[in-house]
Amino acid sequence: MLHRLMNAWASPLGRSLIAGLCLAAAGGGAHAQAYPNKPVKIVVGFAAGGSTDKLARVLSQRLGEVLGQSVVVENRPGAAGNLAAELVAGAQPDGYTLFMATLSSQAINPHLYPKLKFDPVRSFEPVALVAKYPLLLVVPPQLGVNSVPELVAYAKANPGKTFFASSGSGSPAHLAGEMFRLATGTAIQHVPYKGGGPAMLALMANESQFGFETIPSAIGHARSGKLKGLAVTSEKRSVAAPDLPTMVEAGLKNFAVTSWAGLLVPAGTPRDIVAKLNQATLAAIQAPAVNTALTGDGAEPGGGSPADFAKFMADEHKAWGEVVRSANVKVD
Repeated sequence: MLHRLMNAWASPLGRSLIAGLCLAAAGGGAHAQAYPNKPVKIVVGFAAGGSTDKLARVLSQRLGEVLGQSVVVENRPGAAGNLAAELVAGAQPDGYTLFMATLSSQAINPHLYPKLKFDPVRSFEPVALVAKYPLLLVVPPQLGVNSVPELVAYAKANPGKTFFASSGSGSPAHLAGEMFRLATGTAIQHVPYKGGGPAMLALMANESQFGFETIPSAIGHARSGKLKGLAVTSEKRSVAAPDLPTMVEAGLKNFAVTSWAGLLVPAGTPRDIVAKLNQATLAAIQAPAVNTALTGDGAEPGGGSPADFAKFMADEHKAWGEVVRSANVKVD
């Protein structure tokens, strides 16, 4: 074997072939060493100012420091995150276009939109789970409701006239409201808005009687007194609102809703780049400034390997499919 290799090396063609094989073998390492050599983009499927956007911006600064390149956030709102997902699914698989995927885009929308232009699994490579966060049940102070049982009583006394606001049809906030309807047997009506911000404004104006919204988006309004928090949808009380009960503590059995967000890249992105992004994301999440920002907003920092995130998304896809079917949720 050695004799044949030496003979091959003696000819120009042989040297060219052997050099090519060596470069191919080293190709995986070369990807990681050269990456990144230009700015990286995180695409967010919601408008600026929302919880997903806020999370992406908190993460991007530290992620850029870890990677040694600027990381910018690009907002592409529309269709509950579907437009952003389509954009990233069709991007070059080179590690420079990331998607801040959410519970909506990966686990809820596939059950609501029959003709998506992306596959939640095949179109992407998972990088890492960034954060999980519960929702906050809020009401306008002028409603005069101070607890979940009082809200249930109000809804039963006003069938068909009790409206709940959400950040959009098919959103976690919408599905939480539908779960509330099923759990309480009330005739409540859904009012979708174009984002969590408009939904919160509608509640403050008493246009709707209650709503669920992620803690990062709603906690400031609750702390200021513009809205009244009644409960959190996590299994345990939130460190951001320790005085508020969970929905289970408030009397609704098995009521738990946790939203989440994580990074994906287009399918076909080299594994060494995915691994580098995973390591950089974990380092960014664990940085004290990022960790404090997340926990202060009631979020639970994520982590884990790409394989861990893939399994997590598969479990979420199955679980929320059952919720959509049970509640007979349709996009308005």
